[in-house]
Amino acid sequence: MDFLYGALSSGPGALALLESPTGTGKTLSIICSALQWLVDHRDAALLGHPGRPNGSATAAAGSGEGDDDEPDWMRDFTPLPPEKASTKKAKPHPTARITAPKRATGPEKSEMSGEAEDDEFLLEEYESDGEDVTRPELGKRPHCGGGSSSESEDGEVDEEEVTPKVYFTSRTHSQLSQFVGELKKTEFGRRLKMACLGSRKNLCINKDVLKLGSANRINERCLELQKTKKITKIKVEGDNRKVCQPKSSCGCPMIRKRSLQKEFKSKVSEQALDIEDLAQVGRKIGTCPYYGARDMVRTADLVILPYQSILLKSARESLGLNLKNSIVIIDEAHNLADSLTSMYNSKITSSQLKSILSNLEAYLNRFQSVLGAGNRRYIQTLTVLTRSFLQVLTSNQDGACTMTSMTINQFLFSLDIDNINIVKLCQYVKESNIIHKISGYANKLINQDGVNISSHQQQYDEGSSVASFQTLADFLRSLLNCNDEGRIIVSRPKFSGQPEDAYLKFVMLCSEKIFSEVTNDAHAVILAGGTLQPIEETRLRLFPSLSPSDIKFFTCNHIVPPESILPIAVTRGPSGMTFDFSYSSRSSLTMIEELGRFLCNVVTIVPEGVVMFFASYEYERCVYDAWVASGMISKISKKKHVFREPKNSVDVEMILNKYKEAIQSCSKCSRDTGITGALLLAVVGGKISEGINFSDGMGRCVVMVGLPYPSPSDVELTETIKHIEHLSNSVFVGAGNSSNNRYDDECKLQPGFDILRKCNKGGREYYENLCMKAVNQSIGKLLHHLNIYDANC
Repeated sequence: MDFLYGALSSGPGALALLESPTGTGKTLSIICSALQWLVDHRDAALLGHPGRPNGSATAAAGSGEGDDDEPDWMRDFTPLPPEKASTKKAKPHPTARITAPKRATGPEKSEMSGEAEDDEFLLEEYESDGEDVTRPELGKRPHCGGGSSSESEDGEVDEEEVTPKVYFTSRTHSQLSQFVGELKKTEFGRRLKMACLGSRKNLCINKDVLKLGSANRINERCLELQKTKKITKIKVEGDNRKVCQPKSSCGCPMIRKRSLQKEFKSKVSEQALDIEDLAQVGRKIGTCPYYGARDMVRTADLVILPYQSILLKSARESLGLNLKNSIVIIDEAHNLADSLTSMYNSKITSSQLKSILSNLEAYLNRFQSVLGAGNRRYIQTLTVLTRSFLQVLTSNQDGACTMTSMTINQFLFSLDIDNINIVKLCQYVKESNIIHKISGYANKLINQDGVNISSHQQQYDEGSSVASFQTLADFLRSLLNCNDEGRIIVSRPKFSGQPEDAYLKFVMLCSEKIFSEVTNDAHAVILAGGTLQPIEETRLRLFPSLSPSDIKFFTCNHIVPPESILPIAVTRGPSGMTFDFSYSSRSSLTMIEELGRFLCNVVTIVPEGVVMFFASYEYERCVYDAWVASGMISKISKKKHVFREPKNSVDVEMILNKYKEAIQSCSKCSRDTGITGALLLAVVGGKISEGINFSDGMGRCVVMVGLPYPSPSDVELTETIKHIEHLSNSVFVGAGNSSNNRYDDECKLQPGFDILRKCNKGGREYYENLCMKAVNQSIGKLLHHLNIYDANC
């Protein structure tokens, strides 16, 4: 706490790394030191500047949501404000210039009726040059009109922004929930006002939207309701006559009434609440907790939120996160550089491109005669680009190399699209309503008894055309990056074997630029985690301009005494067979059977819970299926209930609850059944290894099957290794040395091990660190307090 308080006091521009193993009180230390600094800083400012308002207030509560179900473009969405009457003469709609025909009958009448129905999908005229485009103020959700004039927000005054703030971010919902739990133990949970940002899937209370099931459909339906306005007529009396005036309000009933939003804010300010409690309060009041939480950011002292909400620039702008002079605390920062770059990756498949091209052509054929010149030109440009992207995925001239990597410029020149102004095209997609107009028209065609539906469109559920178009927009924005900041991966289908969907993927390599956008604004940035070392790689990728001596670093030993931990390197199985879990040998049936015999011995001896980690979901499934076929699972089940980590993150909590209940029930009746606990088969890098703590009986032994080195043949990994090696050479050799550029334009893929052999230091260390950090993260989840006892194999 003293180190962290001192680091914050040394700002502005302070950067500190806090390494504190699981169970050493890291979260509580961060809360006490950071929030006490905030209180002291404000008290000092108040004494130095009389009359300045004090920013602290009663507590508001919530929890965060760190799942990957909500894409960044949905999180960035800010509802449009209600349209106000304008004194300017509006441009006539393109269809208004068409002379209305005389009343028709028969077939003509039916055709005209269809045209009128399609008017809702017609784009407004668009001019990219010199057009005064009015946008809502960033971060402020415009209020939707209520049902009565008393709820009009015309007389409302914007609440003053509270600064500085403390922003706390972590990876998962469970980690953010743990933070809220620790906050409740302190006085700051009552003294300071807190806001929490989560996903729609966890905070939406509209039953009609929730029943859609999938996160994508929930997100897209929410967006549709924000754009859809319910028109009501209000009687206005004046001058001895009654006049009916139309009044618009948001399509979602959960955000129409501002009075309920105010009641929500008042209610959640009474105590610190977890995300489930936040949603429950919203249901009880009848107002949206998702947007209610967003509205509370401006006046909050402490904001708790998932990684992407603060690390993505577009998300920060949309949510109105003002980092100026504030404190940013990033928990679980052991792989922060990779997390940053992955947020800016974008991928689009050939199936999505085919669907987009089909929808673009259908829309253009239907509305070409009435579209304005600007809309027609941009839609045609999108069609040309989509065809070009499809062409590069279907052309495999040599037939040997199915995956290639190239720079952004090489990609544009190879497709002969370098003359297209992608900046203006991206601006058009963002400012016009093209995505929803074309997707809406496509969904209408799909619903017409299968008319005009191609086979690839049938693969997608309702609303997927919106997601496909947004994926294309994300990929186009990726092409605006500097040439050396990323790579384009082109994956074509193989001629033999199981058919796979071809794809284009932009892989961001430069994390320094992304991270600097946070550090340049914030008063101080704190990176916290249990396994931050070695820090040289972190420094090289995130803040290379700082020398090692300028970085404030603190680490503490674990509180668990050495005699409570038994680490064992098991080299041979019960029959004497040497274990070899390298990629070429690990799938051998004899090796898997030997591993099963070893596990049978472990579960016989170790009480309560045993967690076994595998390198991947595929290998875990391979081992489990082999054990089922050989009867090994039946033998293990005589001593332990067997559970498996699900790939779907939604089901993880349910499996963990069953695992915990099985251990607790066995401790009471093990003498009767002979079953002494439970076995959990998990995956390194999965939800269980990253965000779940196994306290006491839930984890008496952890088994790591082999070392989880990533495959060197992975194209993205190869490009990252080459990039880090180049950074390392630039630091140690000097930017003028020719060897620095040996990987820069070398986009022809080589076998992964050859590239590793070429690496001098940086790339090779990065590859080693990926493995060892993953191991530390997995086994560290079992070490919590002084009286713990565990075995690590």
